[in-house]
Amino acid sequence: MTENNGHVLDHFLDGYRRFRDTGWTPDRERWASLREGQQPEVMIIACSDSRVDPSQIFDVAPGEIFVVRNVAALVPPFETSPGHHGVSAALEFAVQVLKVKEIVVMGHGMCGGCKAALTQELHGAEPGEGGFIADWISLLDEARKPVADEFGTTGRPAERQMEQAAVRVSIDNLMSFPCVRRKVRNGELRLRGAFFAISDGVLHLMDGKTGQFEPVS
Repeated sequence: MTENNGHVLDHFLDGYRRFRDTGWTPDRERWASLREGQQPEVMIIACSDSRVDPSQIFDVAPGEIFVVRNVAALVPPFETSPGHHGVSAALEFAVQVLKVKEIVVMGHGMCGGCKAALTQELHGAEPGEGGFIADWISLLDEARKPVADEFGTTGRPAERQMEQAAVRVSIDNLMSFPCVRRKVRNGELRLRGAFFAISDGVLHLMDGKTGQFEPVS
């Protein structure tokens, strides 16, 4: 580890010590109950981007939300092909084991994954050189075309349209999972789309009928 990395780690260790003093110790009863298990009612699928931490945005305590984060907050369609299906495994656990009541897909402004999907700048890259990212965001290829046709492939208007289209893609893909589809139709589970604008810190919710996003007052 370089000296510079050591300084970075020291910064995080200082944060850990503050957490022990102000977060864990005063609320030991809650942490003791969490030791026995978790019962979150909401699953949030969000982007890995360091600027959009769901726990901060929704101001929740540990144990309240079950979170999956990946590039562009994407949910792949249901498939049983060989491979390691991380998002699908987490989704299955949340729905079947934890029995969450809502799943929120939260996209965000200035999303690098959505921008790359729009420009296709990583198209044809080798794994380890951008190929893994390109393969993942190819989930947005079909949604990209109408956005590119109407808004082009550069600039914030086009990027924002792509970011919000990605949320709709993931919502549609969620419904391809039999366990999700069954619970939604039985009224046991609700799917919600959300969008967090980094520029002004405003959260938007998607209208389930129109697919449009409106700011939360």
